Amino acid sequence: MTVIANTAQEQAWNGPEGAHWARHQDRWNAVNDGFNAPLLDAARIGGSHRTLDIGCGAGRTTRLAALRAPLGHALGLDLSGPMLSEARARAAADGVRNVAFTRGDAQTHPLGAGAFDAAISRYGAMFFADPEAAFGNIARALRPGGRLALVCPSAPGLNGWVTAMTSLRGILPVGDFARTGEPGMFSLAEPARVRAVLAAAGFTAIALDETRAHGTWGRDAADAADFLLATGPGRHLTERADAPARTRARAALTDHLRAHERPDGTVALLSTAWLVTAERG
Repeated sequence: MTVIANTAQEQAWNGPEGAHWARHQDRWNAVNDGFNAPLLDAARIGGSHRTLDIGCGAGRTTRLAALRAPLGHALGLDLSGPMLSEARARAAADGVRNVAFTRGDAQTHPLGAGAFDAAISRYGAMFFADPEAAFGNIARALRPGGRLALVCPSAPGLNGWVTAMTSLRGILPVGDFARTGEPGMFSLAEPARVRAVLAAAGFTAIALDETRAHGTWGRDAADAADFLLATGPGRHLTERADAPARTRARAALTDHLRAHERPDGTVALLSTAWLVTAERG
């Protein structure tokens, strides 16, 4: 692992947030798996392709990329030690051998010039301290004409988990989820910013297509409410409230989520994302 430039995110993803995601990886995959096929199809992975998975987390998309290229290889890169430990364990348990994982910062990690045919990321590219530098490093790691495919959140109001959390205004100190231009979930929500960042990094043929998928957030409304309040944004809010407010928030969130229960009781929330594609010039 090289020097980490993005120290704030390294601290977050090696602390409670990274531990939460590693411990609840199956739940997070149930939330986000609807984007896997569109992402991998857009990257055009197959045969002997070498794939870089940026912000790979516990390696779900890294393993899927490796399986699509049985004669190739997939490398998962992430800051989070807890999630990478989970990624290695799951790859071994699944018998996926053409895959590896390394801890590092996409902004600074030495990836090797032209070492990859494709670079992918499912919700892992919004947290760069210096997006231009990070995507420049990724571009150098791709061969000429290599594909970039990213899934990153679109407007906050088009994402059901945000609507659920903002329903708690007046109970918890809910702020503005729409901040862009700084590391965070919605830093790449504005198409003009995405195009500018990627063009500055040397990418061409940049395209953004809005993609939607329903994810499963819990066994029922109460379970989903507990899960949402245990996420990073949920903890941030509840830690700033007293016990009676936390109790009221859980009850209000459960009520809100009941409208999203399927016939079997599981809670489905819509996620809206940009499927971003580009090529190394």
